[in-house]
Amino acid sequence: MYKILEKRELNPTVTLMVVDAPLVAKKGEPGQFIILRVDEEGERIPLTIADYDREKGTVTIIFQVVGATTEKLNHLNEGDYIHDFVGPLGRATKTEGLKKVAVVGGGVGCAIAYPVTKKLHEQGCEVHAIAGFRSKDLVILEDEFEKNSTKFVRMSDDGTWGDKGLVTDALRKLIESGETYDEVITIGPLIMMKFVCALTKEYGIKTVASMNPIMVDGTGMCGGCRLTVGGETKFACVDGPEFDGHEIDFDEAMARGATYKDFERHAYEETCNLFKAEVK
Repeated sequence: MYKILEKRELNPTVTLMVVDAPLVAKKGEPGQFIILRVDEEGERIPLTIADYDREKGTVTIIFQVVGATTEKLNHLNEGDYIHDFVGPLGRATKTEGLKKVAVVGGGVGCAIAYPVTKKLHEQGCEVHAIAGFRSKDLVILEDEFEKNSTKFVRMSDDGTWGDKGLVTDALRKLIESGETYDEVITIGPLIMMKFVCALTKEYGIKTVASMNPIMVDGTGMCGGCRLTVGGETKFACVDGPEFDGHEIDFDEAMARGATYKDFERHAYEETCNLFKAEVK
Protein backbone atom coordinates (compact mmCIF):
# COMPACT_ATOMS: atom_id res chain seq x y z
CA MET A 1 0.00 0.00 0.00
CA TYR A 2 1.31 3.43 -0.97
CA LYS A 3 0.19 6.53 0.88
CA ILE A 4 -0.88 9.68 -0.95
CA LEU A 5 0.97 12.54 0.73
CA GLU A 6 -0.26 15.37 -1.45
CA LYS A 7 -3.06 15.91 -3.95
CA ARG A 8 -3.42 19.02 -6.08
CA GLU A 9 -5.70 19.96 -8.97
CA LEU A 10 -3.62 21.44 -11.81
CA ASN A 11 -6.61 22.17 -14.04
CA PRO A 12 -10.22 20.92 -14.17
CA THR A 13 -9.23 17.50 -15.57
CA VAL A 14 -5.61 17.04 -14.48
CA THR A 15 -4.47 16.06 -10.98
CA LEU A 16 -1.06 15.84 -9.31
CA MET A 17 -0.34 13.35 -6.54
CA VAL A 18 2.79 12.89 -4.44
CA VAL A 19 3.07 9.27 -3.33
CA ASP A 20 5.24 7.69 -0.62
CA ALA A 21 7.22 5.14 -2.64
CA PRO A 22 10.88 5.12 -1.50
CA LEU A 23 12.06 2.17 -3.60
CA VAL A 24 10.68 3.72 -6.80
CA ALA A 25 12.07 7.14 -5.87
CA LYS A 26 15.51 5.63 -5.31
CA LYS A 27 15.84 4.44 -8.92
CA GLY A 28 13.36 6.49 -10.95
CA GLU A 29 14.55 8.66 -13.85
CA PRO A 30 12.86 11.01 -16.35
CA GLY A 31 11.19 9.09 -19.16
CA GLN A 32 10.31 6.10 -16.98
CA PHE A 33 6.88 5.15 -15.65
CA ILE A 34 5.12 3.20 -12.92
CA ILE A 35 2.21 0.77 -12.99
CA LEU A 36 -0.51 1.23 -10.40
CA ARG A 37 -3.74 -0.38 -9.26
CA VAL A 38 -6.13 1.77 -7.26
CA ASP A 39 -7.50 -1.23 -5.37
CA GLU A 40 -7.21 -5.01 -5.31
CA GLU A 41 -9.79 -5.46 -8.08
CA GLY A 42 -8.58 -2.55 -10.20
CA GLU A 43 -7.00 -2.60 -13.64
CA ARG A 44 -3.31 -1.86 -14.08
CA ILE A 45 -2.43 1.44 -15.76
CA PRO A 46 0.91 3.07 -16.61
CA LEU A 47 1.65 6.63 -15.46
CA THR A 48 4.83 8.56 -16.09
CA ILE A 49 7.10 9.55 -13.21
CA ALA A 50 6.59 13.33 -13.27
CA ASP A 51 9.09 13.99 -10.48
CA TYR A 52 10.81 12.29 -7.55
CA ASP A 53 12.59 13.14 -4.31
CA ARG A 54 15.15 10.50 -3.40
CA GLU A 55 15.72 11.88 0.12
CA LYS A 56 12.02 12.02 1.01
CA GLY A 57 11.26 8.80 -0.84
CA THR A 58 8.41 10.31 -2.84
CA VAL A 59 7.26 10.01 -6.44
CA THR A 60 5.02 12.52 -8.20
CA ILE A 61 2.45 11.39 -10.76
CA ILE A 62 0.24 13.60 -12.90
CA PHE A 63 -2.81 12.18 -14.63
CA GLN A 64 -5.75 13.32 -16.70
CA VAL A 65 -9.17 12.01 -15.69
CA VAL A 66 -10.23 10.32 -18.92
CA GLY A 67 -11.11 6.73 -18.00
CA ALA A 68 -12.55 4.53 -15.30
CA THR A 69 -9.30 3.99 -13.40
CA THR A 70 -8.20 7.63 -13.42
CA GLU A 71 -11.70 8.53 -12.22
CA LYS A 72 -11.31 6.11 -9.29
CA LEU A 73 -7.81 7.38 -8.58
CA ASN A 74 -9.05 10.96 -8.54
CA HIS A 75 -11.53 10.08 -5.79
CA LEU A 76 -8.67 9.23 -3.44
CA ASN A 77 -7.39 11.99 -1.19
CA GLU A 78 -4.36 12.83 0.94
CA GLY A 79 -3.94 10.09 3.54
CA ASP A 80 -5.57 7.43 1.36
CA TYR A 81 -3.59 4.52 -0.10
CA ILE A 82 -2.97 3.21 -3.62
CA HIS A 83 -2.95 -0.59 -3.63
CA ASP A 84 -0.06 -1.20 -6.09
CA PHE A 85 2.66 1.19 -7.30
CA VAL A 86 5.37 -0.65 -9.23
CA GLY A 87 8.43 0.77 -10.98
CA PRO A 88 10.46 2.31 -12.34
CA LEU A 89 9.71 0.74 -15.72
CA GLY A 90 10.72 1.61 -19.27
CA ARG A 91 13.97 3.13 -20.50
CA ALA A 92 15.12 6.44 -19.06
CA THR A 93 15.60 9.46 -21.30
CA LYS A 94 19.17 9.74 -22.58
CA THR A 95 20.38 13.17 -21.46
CA GLU A 96 24.13 12.72 -21.02
CA GLY A 97 26.35 14.76 -23.32
CA LEU A 98 23.63 17.03 -24.63
CA LYS A 99 24.58 20.72 -24.64
CA LYS A 100 21.54 22.38 -26.19
CA VAL A 101 18.09 20.84 -26.50
CA ALA A 102 14.56 21.93 -27.39
CA VAL A 103 11.87 20.14 -25.37
CA VAL A 104 8.43 20.39 -26.95
CA GLY A 105 5.40 19.44 -24.84
CA GLY A 106 1.70 19.53 -25.62
CA GLY A 107 -1.24 19.40 -23.21
CA VAL A 108 -0.96 16.83 -20.44
CA GLY A 109 2.17 15.59 -22.21
CA CYS A 110 3.91 18.50 -20.49
CA ALA A 111 3.79 16.38 -17.33
CA ILE A 112 6.24 14.05 -19.09
CA ALA A 113 8.23 16.85 -20.72
CA TYR A 114 8.84 18.57 -17.38
CA PRO A 115 11.07 15.96 -15.66
CA VAL A 116 13.17 15.71 -18.84
CA THR A 117 13.53 19.50 -18.90
CA LYS A 118 14.49 19.52 -15.22
CA LYS A 119 17.12 16.78 -15.60
CA LEU A 120 18.73 18.51 -18.60
CA HIS A 121 18.77 21.83 -16.75
CA GLU A 122 20.41 20.22 -13.70
CA GLN A 123 23.11 18.79 -15.95
CA GLY A 124 23.96 22.27 -17.26
CA CYS A 125 22.32 21.85 -20.65
CA GLU A 126 20.82 24.90 -22.38
CA VAL A 127 17.14 24.00 -22.58
CA HIS A 128 14.55 25.74 -24.72
CA ALA A 129 11.15 24.52 -23.54
CA ILE A 130 8.07 24.97 -25.70
CA ALA A 131 4.69 24.19 -24.12
CA GLY A 132 1.36 24.26 -25.92
CA PHE A 133 -2.20 24.14 -24.59
CA ARG A 134 -5.63 24.75 -26.06
CA SER A 135 -6.24 27.65 -23.67
CA LYS A 136 -5.01 29.31 -20.47
CA ASP A 137 -7.47 27.31 -18.34
CA LEU A 138 -5.67 24.07 -19.21
CA VAL A 139 -2.10 25.19 -18.45
CA ILE A 140 -0.06 23.05 -16.04
CA LEU A 141 3.45 23.36 -14.57
CA GLU A 142 4.11 26.87 -15.86
CA ASP A 143 6.29 27.89 -12.92
CA GLU A 144 8.24 24.62 -13.05
CA PHE A 145 9.09 25.05 -16.73
CA GLU A 146 10.05 28.68 -16.17
CA LYS A 147 12.44 27.69 -13.38
CA ASN A 148 14.11 24.83 -15.25
CA SER A 149 14.61 26.18 -18.76
CA THR A 150 16.95 28.71 -20.34
CA LYS A 151 14.15 29.87 -22.62
CA PHE A 152 10.46 29.13 -22.13
CA VAL A 153 8.01 29.66 -25.00
CA ARG A 154 4.28 29.59 -24.26
CA MET A 155 1.76 28.73 -27.00
CA SER A 156 -2.03 28.34 -26.98
CA ASP A 157 -4.58 27.57 -29.68
CA ASP A 158 -6.77 30.55 -28.77
CA GLY A 159 -4.09 33.04 -27.76
CA THR A 160 -5.16 33.28 -24.11
CA TRP A 161 -1.73 32.10 -22.93
CA GLY A 162 1.50 33.18 -24.55
CA ASP A 163 1.43 33.41 -28.34
CA LYS A 164 -1.44 32.15 -30.46
CA GLY A 165 -0.50 29.18 -32.59
CA LEU A 166 1.01 25.71 -32.53
CA VAL A 167 4.19 24.44 -30.90
CA THR A 168 5.54 23.78 -34.39
CA ASP A 169 5.17 27.50 -35.16
CA ALA A 170 7.35 28.33 -32.16
CA LEU A 171 9.93 25.66 -32.96
CA ARG A 172 10.24 26.75 -36.59
CA LYS A 173 10.66 30.36 -35.50
CA LEU A 174 13.49 29.41 -33.14
CA ILE A 175 15.27 27.33 -35.76
CA GLU A 176 14.93 29.98 -38.45
CA SER A 177 16.23 32.63 -36.05
CA GLY A 178 19.51 30.72 -35.93
CA GLU A 179 19.09 28.45 -32.91
CA THR A 180 20.81 25.10 -33.35
CA TYR A 181 20.00 22.04 -31.26
CA ASP A 182 21.81 18.80 -30.53
CA GLU A 183 18.40 17.20 -30.21
CA VAL A 184 14.69 17.90 -30.01
CA ILE A 185 12.59 15.92 -27.53
CA THR A 186 8.83 15.96 -28.07
CA ILE A 187 6.05 14.64 -25.85
CA GLY A 188 2.33 15.15 -26.34
CA PRO A 189 -0.61 14.09 -28.54
CA LEU A 190 0.43 11.81 -31.41
CA ILE A 191 -0.69 14.28 -34.06
CA MET A 192 1.44 17.00 -32.46
CA MET A 193 4.50 14.77 -32.29
CA LYS A 194 4.00 13.72 -35.91
CA PHE A 195 4.24 17.31 -37.12
CA VAL A 196 7.11 18.22 -34.78
CA CYS A 197 9.07 15.30 -36.22
CA ALA A 198 8.16 16.27 -39.79
CA LEU A 199 9.45 19.78 -39.10
CA THR A 200 12.75 18.70 -37.57
CA LYS A 201 13.31 16.25 -40.40
CA GLU A 202 13.32 19.23 -42.77
CA TYR A 203 16.26 20.66 -40.86
CA GLY A 204 18.05 17.40 -40.14
CA ILE A 205 17.73 17.70 -36.36
CA LYS A 206 17.76 14.47 -34.36
CA THR A 207 14.39 14.08 -32.65
CA VAL A 208 13.18 11.77 -29.91
CA ALA A 209 9.44 11.19 -29.43
CA SER A 210 7.84 9.67 -26.33
CA MET A 211 5.17 7.12 -27.14
CA ASN A 212 3.64 7.08 -23.64
CA PRO A 213 0.22 8.01 -25.06
CA ILE A 214 -0.25 4.57 -26.64
CA MET A 215 0.74 2.44 -23.62
CA VAL A 216 -1.94 0.30 -21.97
CA ASP A 217 -0.73 -2.37 -19.53
CA GLY A 218 2.98 -1.52 -19.45
CA THR A 219 4.37 -5.02 -20.07
CA GLY A 220 4.08 -5.50 -23.84
CA MET A 221 1.71 -8.45 -23.41
CA CYS A 222 -1.49 -6.66 -24.45
CA GLY A 223 -0.07 -5.47 -27.77
CA GLY A 224 -1.85 -2.14 -27.48
CA CYS A 225 1.42 -0.21 -27.62
CA ARG A 226 2.73 -2.02 -30.68
CA LEU A 227 4.16 0.34 -33.25
CA THR A 228 6.42 0.35 -36.30
CA VAL A 229 9.79 2.09 -35.98
CA GLY A 230 12.11 2.04 -38.97
CA GLY A 231 10.10 -0.80 -40.48
CA GLU A 232 10.44 -2.97 -37.36
CA THR A 233 7.80 -3.82 -34.77
CA LYS A 234 8.45 -2.33 -31.34
CA PHE A 235 6.53 -2.10 -28.06
CA ALA A 236 6.45 1.31 -26.39
CA CYS A 237 6.43 0.01 -22.82
CA VAL A 238 9.39 -2.40 -23.09
CA ASP A 239 11.46 -1.04 -26.01
CA GLY A 240 10.72 2.61 -25.23
CA PRO A 241 8.80 4.67 -24.46
CA GLU A 242 11.15 6.93 -26.47
CA PHE A 243 12.11 6.33 -30.09
CA ASP A 244 13.68 8.09 -33.05
CA GLY A 245 10.82 10.37 -34.11
CA HIS A 246 11.83 10.27 -37.76
CA GLU A 247 11.43 6.48 -37.83
CA ILE A 248 7.97 6.19 -36.19
CA ASP A 249 4.88 5.35 -38.24
CA PHE A 250 2.58 7.85 -36.51
CA ASP A 251 -0.41 7.17 -38.77
CA GLU A 252 -0.43 3.50 -37.77
CA ALA A 253 -0.09 4.43 -34.07
CA MET A 254 -2.97 6.91 -34.26
CA ALA A 255 -5.24 4.38 -35.98
CA ARG A 256 -4.53 1.75 -33.32
CA GLY A 257 -5.02 4.28 -30.51
CA ALA A 258 -8.55 4.99 -31.70
CA THR A 259 -9.53 1.32 -31.41
CA TYR A 260 -10.36 1.42 -27.69
CA LYS A 261 -12.07 4.81 -27.45
CA ASP A 262 -15.66 3.54 -27.32
CA PHE A 263 -14.79 0.91 -24.70
CA GLU A 264 -12.90 3.43 -22.56
CA ARG A 265 -15.76 5.90 -22.71
CA HIS A 266 -18.27 3.24 -21.66
CA ALA A 267 -16.10 2.15 -18.69
CA TYR A 268 -15.61 5.77 -17.64
CA GLU A 269 -19.36 6.50 -17.70
CA GLU A 270 -20.10 3.37 -15.65
CA THR A 271 -17.58 4.43 -13.03
CA CYS A 272 -18.96 7.97 -12.87
CA ASN A 273 -22.50 6.63 -12.38
CA LEU A 274 -21.25 4.34 -9.60
CA PHE A 275 -19.73 7.25 -7.67
CA LYS A 276 -22.86 9.33 -8.20
CA ALA A 277 -24.97 6.51 -6.76
CA GLU A 278 -22.69 6.22 -3.72
CA VAL A 279 -23.04 9.96 -3.05
CA LYS A 280 -26.83 9.70 -3.10
